[in-house]
Amino acid sequence: MSQVLAITVPIFLIIGVAYFAVRGGLVEQAGLKTMAGFVLNFALPALIIRALAARKLSEVADAAYFLVYGGASLVVFVAVYAIARGLRGRDQSASAIQALGATAANSGFFGYPIAALVLGAPAGVALSLNMAFENIVLIPLALALAEAGRSGGAGVGETLRGAGRRLVRNPLIIAIVVGVILSATGLALPAPVARAVDMLANAAGAAALFAIGGALIGLETRGMAGDVGLVVAGKLIAHPLAVFACLKLAPGLDPTLAKAALIFASAPVITIYPLLGQIYGQAQLCSAALISGVALSFLTISALLYFL
Repeated sequence: MSQVLAITVPIFLIIGVAYFAVRGGLVEQAGLKTMAGFVLNFALPALIIRALAARKLSEVADAAYFLVYGGASLVVFVAVYAIARGLRGRDQSASAIQALGATAANSGFFGYPIAALVLGAPAGVALSLNMAFENIVLIPLALALAEAGRSGGAGVGETLRGAGRRLVRNPLIIAIVVGVILSATGLALPAPVARAVDMLANAAGAAALFAIGGALIGLETRGMAGDVGLVVAGKLIAHPLAVFACLKLAPGLDPTLAKAALIFASAPVITIYPLLGQIYGQAQLCSAALISGVALSFLTISALLYFL
């Protein structure tokens, strides 16, 4: 239990410090938009490049793991998207962001520390596999759907062209391409560039949490309970259950990686979720879902660890 608290408490501390810093006037809330831009356009792309380039492509291409974890994630993604779009009447961009929140795990700050405590060294391999799937498949899929939703009533061809133009300029997508190239070729960044990438990557987590904490000032959650509940239930309940079901249907996965898949699936949503949602006018919903998910994950992760 203390190990779980050791992971969750620092997250709440940084969010709390940011909240009171903005509330006390030490930091202007308007300036947090600049911080969010820094995370999305520089720190997070650096984190993606570092994560992908650090492993050989063969290490992030385990077919069995992708089949189990990736297949389960896509099933939940489609289900949440369909519920948000069809039953709750949300637009395409909002539905895509909600589906992303129900499937994109906080692999680095939650999943990996817990998996390392339980499994040891294999947790690093699982982290690489997870980040590869999330950065190469899941996030681009959600962003592509959300971008297409921005085009409104435009024709299919125009919609695809517009979404494609925005995606190829997206720093996250560019970082994924660079990371995959480095991983596939085995090339290394020049030492000064690698050091700069490390410095930017190391700033991603704290800066993202600080921006989220400051954004909680004036957060209006009225009327969002259904959407927040859908995202949180999808991430903390449906996602782990879907992975468990896929493990039963495809039992060939290494037992250690199978446990890792369950642990990563049980982690709350990625830290930068509100920053991604902000692009499509979903910042408040994503912030509320992130805070609620982190708080409730203490119970769900503890229960999972008990059974494991």
